[in-house]
Formats: sequence, structure tokens, C-alpha cells
Amino acid sequence: MKKRYTRNIGTISEEEQQLLAAKSVCVVGCGGLGGGIIEGLVRIGVGRLTVIDGDVFDETNLNRQVLSNQDNLGHAKAVEAKLQMRAINDSVQVDSIQALLDSDNAADFIRGHDAVVDALDNVEARLALETACSEEKIPLIHGAIGGWHGQVGVVMPGMGLLHEIYGEEEPDAEEGEKPTNPPFTPAVVSGLQVAETVKVLLGREETLAGRLLTIDLLNQEYEIIEF
Repeated sequence: MKKRYTRNIGTISEEEQQLLAAKSVCVVGCGGLGGGIIEGLVRIGVGRLTVIDGDVFDETNLNRQVLSNQDNLGHAKAVEAKLQMRAINDSVQVDSIQALLDSDNAADFIRGHDAVVDALDNVEARLALETACSEEKIPLIHGAIGGWHGQVGVVMPGMGLLHEIYGEEEPDAEEGEKPTNPPFTPAVVSGLQVAETVKVLLGREETLAGRLLTIDLLNQEYEIIEF
């Protein structure tokens, strides 16, 4: 076992560390949530990642997106994720796809992975991702943020958790409305998603499968909702 992973041992076993090296994860979204998720999975030693995002960095990302900086504005998020992760852990294979996920390409993008992580920012793509994960029989680790609030859940194939939460259609946003996200909310939620992903990959029983953890960082209130 590499020395870089010694501080993992105790939280996970040496056998589990080796198991992570044989696993592959697809992270859909390389923004506020995705950057933290990708870095966490690379640092803990998951063997292969596919990172997907069709967007580029702009100045509004600098307050919270850990992969963004003043020198890479205008650069593709997925490409930057691959480049930056190589400097952290070059033993992890990171493949980047510069595209927006939709119902036509979702299954092709996620096929063959051991887990998929939802770091998206719109309902339509999330529902398409959940459907594809169910069809491909791949666990989906969901996360969403907004202001002081966030949520995390684990959707096992066939559960349809996100369809139950969001319904079939994306609600119309008010004209000119922009999401507000400070740096601490994606940091918390992405960390929880990494933890849930690791547990799913290792076959641990203590996951949020079929449940939704809601987070209120303003009042420090947390609730688990059973589905």
C-alpha cells in the first residue's frame, strides 16, 4: 500500500483501500459540488473517474468552485478537473467528457461504472441521470444545494427517489433568478457525497440508501427522510 493512503487506514481497512483502487466512478458535474467530490475521490484513492461537464469557468464560480481560479476562467470545467487531479494523484485515471448530460446520452456516459455521483444543477438532467442509473443498475449518490440548504441521498437502482422528490418536470424559474450558493454549502454536501460514495463502493450497510438527508446550515438542523 502506498504511503499516501496510510491516514485512510483505520477509517477503512487496507483491504478496502485496495478495493477502492479497483473501482470506477462517474461524476456528473464539475462545478460547486463536483469539484469537491472529484478531489475527495481522487485523494482517497478510487481507481478511475469519469468527469462530465459541458460548461466553462466564469468569474461567478470563484466564490465556491474549488477547481476554478483567476487563471482558468473560460476553460472547460471537465478538462480542468482532469489536469488538476493529475497533480494530486497521478495513480488515479481521470477521463473527462466535455458535454451536457441529457436523456439521449446519459446511459452511454455512465455505463460500466460502479457508482455515479450527481453534481448537477438542474432537475431535468437529474431525472434523466436517475433513469439511466436505474436502467444500467448503477447506484446514484445524489446531492443538491441552495443557499444555506443542501440534501444528500443514495438512490439504488429502481428506487426512483429523485422522481418522487422532483416530479417529472422542472419547475419554471422566475425571470432573471439566479441560484445563491456560498462556499460552505457545497463543501459540506460534496464531502457527504464522497462519504456515501465510498460506503457504496465498499458495500457498507450504513448508507443513505432510500433516504434523504436534509441540511440547514443556518440553524444547524439536519433531518433524514425515509422514502
